[in-house]
Amino acid sequence: MNAQSSRVEARMLSLKDEKQAKNLSRFFKTGPGQYGEGDLFLGIKVPQTRLVAKEEWRRCELSDVKELLRSKYHEIRLCALLILVKMYKHNAKDEAAKKAIVDFYIENTEGINNWDLVDLSCYEILGDWCLTHDRDILYSLAREGKTIWEQRIGIVSCMALLRKGETDDCFAIADILLAHSHDLIHKAVGWLLREAGKRDALALKDFLCARISDMPRTTLRYAIEKFPQEERLAFLKK
Repeated sequence: MNAQSSRVEARMLSLKDEKQAKNLSRFFKTGPGQYGEGDLFLGIKVPQTRLVAKEEWRRCELSDVKELLRSKYHEIRLCALLILVKMYKHNAKDEAAKKAIVDFYIENTEGINNWDLVDLSCYEILGDWCLTHDRDILYSLAREGKTIWEQRIGIVSCMALLRKGETDDCFAIADILLAHSHDLIHKAVGWLLREAGKRDALALKDFLCARISDMPRTTLRYAIEKFPQEERLAFLKK
């Protein structure tokens, strides 16, 4: 590691909490055959990781982020992604710098290998980029992502679009992922559908009515969570 990435790593290691690490290992399903199998935790809370990222990002280059993303420790990879988000936002008016960060993000997804790492970074970077650029990458990730994490990036990145009131891509990408077999994709799709419904309730109900026979129960439950009880029960009976 170079000096700056080593500095960030050392700060993170100094915050290690073995008791909390055991709790996080269970929470993020790191046992044999589970989705986070083999991942290692330091036991650092997210606000602590955010503070390190806030204080260190200005000294970092993409090469530092790349080294940190290769860490065996989950929280150090999260810190790398939070640093990358800071870098992206700092360059809000520099298209070339933003593109370099987006390209870097897509090229280094092997380090983005759990749901929190996806959810705390993708819409802030890739989703924001897609507000003003081609969105084909979101569809490609959903259809052809090499891992469930890349596929989750495809749908969760739509949060940036939803926050601007744009729902069409969210419904289209949700449709691509309805047949997916993994529960973490079912949850993500349901979550984003629920968020789309906050912007356009009628469009959500139309989507549910059209696709309910193909929809995993978990996705449906997440999508209708904010519906009135009577309406929620009616959808569940379908």
